[in-house]
Amino acid sequence: MSPNKKKGLGRGLSALFGDEKKKENNKDSKSLHKILIGDLNRNPFQPRQNFNEEKLEELATSIKKNGIIQPIAVRPSKTDLGKYEIIAGERRWLAAQRAGLHEIPVTILDLNDVESLEVAIVENIQRDDLNPIEEARGYKRLQSEFKYDHENISKLMSKSRSHISNTLRLLTLPNDVIAMLTEGSLTSGQARPLIGIANASSIAEEIVSKNYSARKVEYLVRNKKYEKNDRYIDSNILKAQEKIEKKLGLKVNIVNKKNNSGKITISYKDLDQFDLVSDLLTKH
Repeated sequence: MSPNKKKGLGRGLSALFGDEKKKENNKDSKSLHKILIGDLNRNPFQPRQNFNEEKLEELATSIKKNGIIQPIAVRPSKTDLGKYEIIAGERRWLAAQRAGLHEIPVTILDLNDVESLEVAIVENIQRDDLNPIEEARGYKRLQSEFKYDHENISKLMSKSRSHISNTLRLLTLPNDVIAMLTEGSLTSGQARPLIGIANASSIAEEIVSKNYSARKVEYLVRNKKYEKNDRYIDSNILKAQEKIEKKLGLKVNIVNKKNNSGKITISYKDLDQFDLVSDLLTKH
């Protein structure tokens, strides 16, 4: 299916579970059933690879008490006759098994592969955030397997095109940095400045060990980007840089070399800002 001929999935799951599907000529496209929990298979297009154990246990406890309030969305399996493939709701399915349920309420939908992937990604991102790498890999599958461009993905996910592009770029980071993102020790905000940096792995380790904020990472990368330039970072330099920026309200860059020589650069955007800096520097 062409990205330009979708069934409204870009508006999220409401297009699937809301009133838009309740048309007389479409009555058979959506139906509520109870089926055996063992008759469900995982969605091969599921972008989520890791499920939080604590949250699963909490959901299982809730299901024991209240049952499954929202049915799981499924489609008939193409390869396993009489079985069904989960489209959305895999966490509920896993938690229901822990809760000891034998049957589970499902909504049976007639969706193709691209629609199944769309719904899986939308459900996970809108309802229970993926880690940045799972999110990026989901977008990558839409791009590589279903020929979506960044604009199509942006419209589908209701996110900016720059967010889609920046998220996809995380996949170009070294494998060990990607692992840090996957396990949650590094955030996307901390990792993004490392894209395209030759020594990204060593900087990432320093970020994690010293628990640098995303803002401080920008300072770190700005000053320690290329060690071949004989530059090094000092936490005192970072603090001084932050302090000067707050004082001036302007962007400041301090480059300090190993021999403690260096330079301070103050950036201004107009003559008013230039006059401000000039007055401060010449004031007696």
